[in-house]
Amino acid sequence: MITLDYRYSDEMVIGHDNGLNLNDEFNKYKDTIAHIIADLNKRKDKPGQWLQWMNLGYSEETVWYVKEYAAMVQGRFDNILVLGIGGSALGGIAVTEALLKPYWNLLSDEQRNGLPKIFFLDNIDPDTIKGLLDVLDLEKTLVNVITKSGSTAETMSQFMIVKDLLEKELGDNYRYNIVATTDKKTGILRQIAEQEGYKTFVVPDDVGGRFSVFSAVGLLPMALVGIDIDEVMNGIKDMDLALKNTDIFENIAAQNALIHFLMDTKKGKNLSVMMPYSSRLKYVSDWYVQLWAESLGKNKDKDGNDVHIGPTPIKALGATDQHSQIQLYNEGPNDKVINFIRVAKFDNNLEIPNIFEYTGIGYLGGKTINQLINAEADSTRVALSDYSRPTITITLERVDGYNVAQLLYMLEVQTAIAGELYNINTFDQPGVEQAKNYTYALMGRAGYEESAQSLQEKMAPLCN
Repeated sequence: MITLDYRYSDEMVIGHDNGLNLNDEFNKYKDTIAHIIADLNKRKDKPGQWLQWMNLGYSEETVWYVKEYAAMVQGRFDNILVLGIGGSALGGIAVTEALLKPYWNLLSDEQRNGLPKIFFLDNIDPDTIKGLLDVLDLEKTLVNVITKSGSTAETMSQFMIVKDLLEKELGDNYRYNIVATTDKKTGILRQIAEQEGYKTFVVPDDVGGRFSVFSAVGLLPMALVGIDIDEVMNGIKDMDLALKNTDIFENIAAQNALIHFLMDTKKGKNLSVMMPYSSRLKYVSDWYVQLWAESLGKNKDKDGNDVHIGPTPIKALGATDQHSQIQLYNEGPNDKVINFIRVAKFDNNLEIPNIFEYTGIGYLGGKTINQLINAEADSTRVALSDYSRPTITITLERVDGYNVAQLLYMLEVQTAIAGELYNINTFDQPGVEQAKNYTYALMGRAGYEESAQSLQEKMAPLCN
C-alpha cells in the first residue's frame, strides 16, 4: 500500500504557529471523520449522490467489454487519438504517461510490442490541432471521442473536424475508426453514434468527469495501448478496502483531508502544492489540480451561506521546480501545504560514473541517480521544515498500475472527505457552467439568444 508521512506538518517539527498538534486534532475529529466515511459509503449506491465513482473498481462488466474491444482492434491501428477536455482527458493522460515507457510515441513499433502510439487533444488551440492532424495517418488512427453530454463545445468541434477528414479519406468505412464514450441513453453524441453506427462505451450516471478516470473514460485508452487494467482495478479495490476504515489513525485519505482543511481554516494555508519526484507522475499533478479546484472551490455551503472557500492547488515537479519555486515556498508567504510524492523503487537503476574525481563534483561518482532524486526530495522536505513550512510525503513502492491506481483513488476519497469537512457540495461546478453558457451564446447556439445579447452589452466597453 502507498504510505502517508505527515510528521512534517506537526507542531513538534515546524512549531505551533504553522503546525498542528495532529494527535490532538485526530482525536478531536475522530467521530466526525468516522461519520463522514460511513456516510459516504452508505450514500454511494443512491442515485443523485454523485458517488458512483466509489464503485468503479468493481465494474467487472466494463473491464470485460473494454478488454474485448482492445483485443478486437489490436494490430489494426498505429495511433490512438483521444478527443476530450478536463476530466475526459486528464485522467487518461496522467495514467498513460505514468505507466507507458517514457517517450512512448517516439519508440519503434518493435519497442512498443506492436502497440499503437497515443495522442490526447485536450485543448482547442488551432495550431496544435492542425499540427497533429498533419502528421497523423488518419486511416491508421482510432479516434476515441469522450463527452458525456455530447454538447461539450471544445470536444465536439474537434470531433467535427476529425470526422469530416476521416469521411473524406475513408468513405463509409470511416465509422470503424471512431469509438465514442458518452451517456448511456441521452445526449448529442449518443444520438450521432447510434445514427452512424459507432462503437460506444458508457460514462456512468452519477460519476462526474473529474472522478471518471476508472470508468471507460480512462480504462479504454489504457487498454488500447496495452496497460494491464486488471492490475489497475486491483489497486483500486485494495485501496477502497483500506479507506473504508473509519479510524482516522488508520485512514490516509482522511488524514490528508483533515490536515489540509485545518491548515486552511486554522493556519491560513489555502494553497496545496502537488510535487511528485518522478517525471512519470508529472501529469498526476495536472489531474489533481482539476480534482481539488473544481470540487472544493465553492461560493456557498450546503446551508446556502456565502463562504467563497477552497484551497488552491498548484502543480510542481521535483527536482525541476526546486530550481524555480522552492525559493518562494521557503521565504515567501507561509500559505502552502506541499505534498511530495516519492517513489521508493524506480524501474531503472542509473549509476553515475566515477569521473572528474579531482573536481568538486567527484563526490557524485559511484552514486546513482535514484539516490540523488530521493535525496533531493528528503533534503527539500527538511529544508522546508527549517522555514516552518508544512509538508506531506506520499510514498509509492514503484510506478506501476497497482500503485498509481491506489494514489489516484486515495486522492479522490481525500477530496470527498475534505468537501464534507468544508460542508460544501463536492460534486457540482456552477462556476464552470456560467462560462460554458456564455461560450454557447457567443457561438450562436439556439436557445442562448438572450444570453448573447446580454453578453454583447457586457463586452461592449472592452471593444470601444
